[in-house]
Amino acid sequence: MLKHIFSRLPRKSLSKAESLDSSDPFCQNSGCSSGRGAGGGALKRASSAVFPASVVAGFEPLVPFKDVPSSEKMNLFISKLSLCCVVFDFTNPSKNTSEKELKRATLIELVDFVSSNTVKYSEPAILVVCKMCAVNLFRVFPPDHRSKNNSSHASENDDDEPTFDPAWSHLQLVYDLLLKFVTSSALEAKVAKKYLNHSFIVRLLELFDAEDPRERDCLKAVLHRLYGKFMVHRPFIRRSISNVFYRFVLETEKHNGIAELLEIFGSVITGFALPLKEEHKIFLWRVLLPLHKPKSLGVYYQQLSYCVTQFIEKDPKLASTVVQGLLKYWPITNSQKEVMFLSELEEILEAIHVAEFQKVMVPLFWRIGCCISSYHFQVAERALFLWNNDQIATLIAHNRHVILPIIFPALENNAQSHWNHAVLNLTLNVRSMFKEMDDALFLACHLRYKEEKEQLNLAAQKRKEAWEHLENAASLKPIAENIAVLVTPLATSIRC
Repeated sequence: MLKHIFSRLPRKSLSKAESLDSSDPFCQNSGCSSGRGAGGGALKRASSAVFPASVVAGFEPLVPFKDVPSSEKMNLFISKLSLCCVVFDFTNPSKNTSEKELKRATLIELVDFVSSNTVKYSEPAILVVCKMCAVNLFRVFPPDHRSKNNSSHASENDDDEPTFDPAWSHLQLVYDLLLKFVTSSALEAKVAKKYLNHSFIVRLLELFDAEDPRERDCLKAVLHRLYGKFMVHRPFIRRSISNVFYRFVLETEKHNGIAELLEIFGSVITGFALPLKEEHKIFLWRVLLPLHKPKSLGVYYQQLSYCVTQFIEKDPKLASTVVQGLLKYWPITNSQKEVMFLSELEEILEAIHVAEFQKVMVPLFWRIGCCISSYHFQVAERALFLWNNDQIATLIAHNRHVILPIIFPALENNAQSHWNHAVLNLTLNVRSMFKEMDDALFLACHLRYKEEKEQLNLAAQKRKEAWEHLENAASLKPIAENIAVLVTPLATSIRC
């Protein structure tokens, strides 16, 4: 039936003017206008005059590539791409079954052709590829897509099942086609940049918010290849990704693709030339460090930590700035985030230079001392594990005169009263290490700790006596109207 329909269509050759008559290749193509938001219009005409855009190419799209001469394969390629510009409704599996299978078979043919093609792609062919990808990929996610993520940490729950797109059987092939097309040696970047332009890249970045992890993986591969091939677009891609991060940190704290975007940036950072441009340092200060703030850090922590350490490997002088940023955004009430911060801190301290370490060691070990004193055993344990790292232990040993007085109270309090046996044993090991390093310094710190403890006990005793004096004085006055009620000794003995 389809062949009969196509045989009745007039045939004419493709002209460049007919293919390039629109200024926006993603919005004004009559053969590619049927997106997912178009509703039933595209679906109604899909079974009758199937894909009239095939007329433009002058070839019946169902003809296999092997049945046409090499000189005409590019025209057939365009015809088949036009065939794939109609999008079907996959929410109803029983609807348009034959048409869906026809489109899927055509997409497989196109992927194979792009994989093996060595002939330079013509400008009309590049245009139609971009249009076909735009029609099939660029879409608005349904409203419930965002309402499910009503809390910023919703995606941290590993038990939540990701939402899979029912149209993935087609989407996957379109992504494969786009990836192979971008990486093809037959694609000239100077010509393609006109169609794989800023508008296309922005729409591509919007898709990173998809819930389907398979789609985000494909997008990651495509964007990475685009960044590698189109040098002219590199600054724009970096700025656009930064804007996604800004909006995530400052406005929504909701986005599904932060980990994938950071993974792309991790490979980008490794290619930065030295010395680092000011633009790249600003990205570290204003984007990467504030990304430690959201509650959903656990979702993208590995990728973020990798990006930060890549910056430090490029320029070790940035280490002190990074440590100061971590201290600025250090979590106070989220123990799991504290453990992540300590893990990242260990990676940074492994690469830090002595001069940079000395700039931040006082506030840094004040914070580590707080972690050692934490009642959450994982936080205290992770902080004490820092001494198991030889590089960090060496830095601490060389600066022990500054560090030990800061953390000694935390070590001593743990040794006397911490409830967890693992933390207690680690604390005793660290105390022994300091004692072996410098016994005189250890004894001096111990003496100072005792004096401060006595002063604190004396101050507490004075407070207690002052309250008792006030309570006794109040008890001697008669109770009358509008007189404050006596605070009992039992109430004052309760501690926070």
